[in-house]
Amino acid sequence: MLFGGFLVKAIIFYIVGVFILYIVIETAVRRGINHSNIGQFLEKKYGMKEDKKSFLDDDLDNENKTDY
Repeated sequence: MLFGGFLVKAIIFYIVGVFILYIVIETAVRRGINHSNIGQFLEKKYGMKEDKKSFLDDDLDNENKTDY
């Protein structure tokens, strides 16, 4: 029983760690692209795109038909 409890805790810590790593990498990539020369050029050329507040904004309920 002790080994099973340890395994569940290890899996939970692994999932939480991967989720935190995902958020860190996503934020770094987004900021890196937005602050790069090419990102600033595209922003000037095509206008400012509204930033999503979180990854949950990708939900199908929040999808606009103008995004296609």
